[in-house]
Amino acid sequence: MVPITDVSQLDLSRRYTYADYLTWQLTEWVELIRGRVRLMSPAPKRRHQDISRNISTPIAWFLRGRQCKTYVAPFDVRLTRSTPNNDASIETVVQPDVCVICDPQKLDDRGCLGAPDWIIEILSPGNFTRDTKEKFDLYEEAGVREYWVVEPGQKNIIVYLLDEAGRYQLRGEFYTPGLVPVATLPELQMEWAEVFEGV
Repeated sequence: MVPITDVSQLDLSRRYTYADYLTWQLTEWVELIRGRVRLMSPAPKRRHQDISRNISTPIAWFLRGRQCKTYVAPFDVRLTRSTPNNDASIETVVQPDVCVICDPQKLDDRGCLGAPDWIIEILSPGNFTRDTKEKFDLYEEAGVREYWVVEPGQKNIIVYLLDEAGRYQLRGEFYTPGLVPVATLPELQMEWAEVFEGV
């Protein structure tokens, strides 16, 4: 079998599984969304990296010595809810910019199996629809309790929380200095100005 080393070798009209994904030897990042290959944006711009660091660093410091853990991309999150948890049945593997997982049973050497408690996606040119619609639906369906969409150009943070019916409700939009509440980690103080510091 010829090893898959380039995206051009994949049939983008075909459905793949996590078992397939594990055999690929690609240099670029891809995600699997309901079995379909999605190319990631080119390497994130510096502004994107600054925001990712500004968010992930205080979370990591806050979580020191606690059960919850934070991870930044590249980090495989295998979203599965109703299918058996074997590699050949998993059709969705995403790379959230930042995620927090509080259940250690979901973590293994390959990443996270199941829904993180909190996911933060930072918009880049070209991924607006993916993060605000496609991933919104995926994360809601998978049971991600808290979902933040960070828009660097507008310096806006949109926060969604899962309600008791399993649907996302808008918790708020934050676009001016002040605290941004974190439902997953209520004691964590996230300051809007610090998220966008240096941007």
